[in-house]
Amino acid sequence: MQTLLVPVIKDLPQLLNTSPSNATWVLTSTLLSGAVATPIMGRLGDLYGKRRMLITSLAVMVVGALISAFTSALLPMIVGRTLQGFAMGAIPLGIGLMRDMLPREKLGSAMALMSSSIGVGGGLALPAAALVAQHTDWHALFYGAAGLGVLSIGLTLLTVPESPMRAEGSFDLLGALGLSAGLVLFLLPITKGSDWGWSSATTLGLFAAAVVVLLLWGLLELRVAAPLVDLRTTARREVLLTNLASIMVGVAFYVVSLVLPQLLQLPTATGYGLGQSMVVAGLCVAPLGLTMMFTAPVYARLSARYGPKVTLILGLLIIAIGYGGGLGLMSAAWQTVVTSVMLGAGIGLAYSSLPALIVGAVPASETGAANGLNTLMRSIGTSVSSAVVGMVLANTADHVGGVAVPTMHGFRVSFLIATAAVALGLLLALFLPRPNRQAASQLRASSEEEANLARAAEVLRGFRGRVLDADGAPVARAKVTLIDRRGRQAGATLSAEDGSYVLAVPAEGPYVLAARAAGHGPHASSATHAGDDRPVDLDLSLPGEAVTA
Repeated sequence: MQTLLVPVIKDLPQLLNTSPSNATWVLTSTLLSGAVATPIMGRLGDLYGKRRMLITSLAVMVVGALISAFTSALLPMIVGRTLQGFAMGAIPLGIGLMRDMLPREKLGSAMALMSSSIGVGGGLALPAAALVAQHTDWHALFYGAAGLGVLSIGLTLLTVPESPMRAEGSFDLLGALGLSAGLVLFLLPITKGSDWGWSSATTLGLFAAAVVVLLLWGLLELRVAAPLVDLRTTARREVLLTNLASIMVGVAFYVVSLVLPQLLQLPTATGYGLGQSMVVAGLCVAPLGLTMMFTAPVYARLSARYGPKVTLILGLLIIAIGYGGGLGLMSAAWQTVVTSVMLGAGIGLAYSSLPALIVGAVPASETGAANGLNTLMRSIGTSVSSAVVGMVLANTADHVGGVAVPTMHGFRVSFLIATAAVALGLLLALFLPRPNRQAASQLRASSEEEANLARAAEVLRGFRGRVLDADGAPVARAKVTLIDRRGRQAGATLSAEDGSYVLAVPAEGPYVLAARAAGHGPHASSATHAGDDRPVDLDLSLPGEAVTA
């Protein structure tokens, strides 16, 4: 949703018959609603069902896309784009569903792919949107988004089960309103500061108001029994450092998305522009998203062996190398592809590590809200990145015929800013604590463990006891046979060295347990099993030595 209109940004004032400053609200509204919806939908999913809220998020997005598809007026377009921001809530809800429903060995790669989908969608949407915008009516972008939303809802209904996990308590409405107000007050001056002026009374006043509102919201959350965001959990070292590192990764991701398309489309007459079309520029940046997608299985293997902390550090190192090398790879289109691939690999590993670190640090009942907050941190990083890079490019631009043209110096400074953000993220990652050994116990068992648990459950739904001789001593390797009411064998086993045995029952009803062993006479006992999960204890006493003919 955030990159859907990137190919037509410069044309929005004309398309909507409005001023450039008003046209930017079409982008800002989606960012603000996505930031607000992400933690709220995550908490609603914890309380009332993650699948239900996932479908709700997608349905709201579809409605918003259809509103935008049928209008060319500014106000309805802003309303539609605001509703489209609710799609951001799908990320934490999807991760929460995976944690609750997938076996442990599949969880890493699944969460990695889901977490990276933000970048994958953005990277692939850019060339696709450029192709559509260049050859058809720009409203087709919204029809396409609505169609994908309907398809996603259908697939969710058909293939995704609801999680049985529920958090206790009720929805913190006052906390949701407070967080929404604080986020809007904070993100609004970040996105509009370049238009209003960073030192203007409006910008500074909104920042001050955001600080006050968020402080009051924090005090409220500490007093509420079931808060929207558990700040005590958020303040844990592993959660706090992961969220701060998420901001840095968000900054790093968005810098390349802002710089490379402009560099590629600038005319060659500037001396450094690469003179590519909108579609070719999108295709050159597309490997960023594709590489992020293909790193998911790589992350799963690395994380399983070394842990998500190590993969986060590795990802940040690759991003740093990508931006450092990218400073000298700006003179040809193929060089931007190399930069995109390198950065995609690093960002993919980093994005994949973040939800795994959060999942391992919070209770299962808080997964949706915690990952919602983490996704919000990444969104804040992209917002800050957009504002800072926009300011850098504006202040270093050359003015030709009244038009501001970004310079190579501005592009390189932007890459250096991204490198500094990655360095700070790397420092934060180094101070992350060792993975909690108890984290695995909070996750669903692996497929092998589930099979063992199923077999154990069958044993619990049966008979157990010991085979003893006439003096009460255990009899080893006695054969115990289970016979149903029709006289058929329903099961058999040998007693252990201590004489113990266990036999599962296929159904409730009366049974006969027959035991025999060398040197002992046979013995049979009748017993009835009610069919519940409780085992029936029954010791089998064999008589003395058997009489042989």
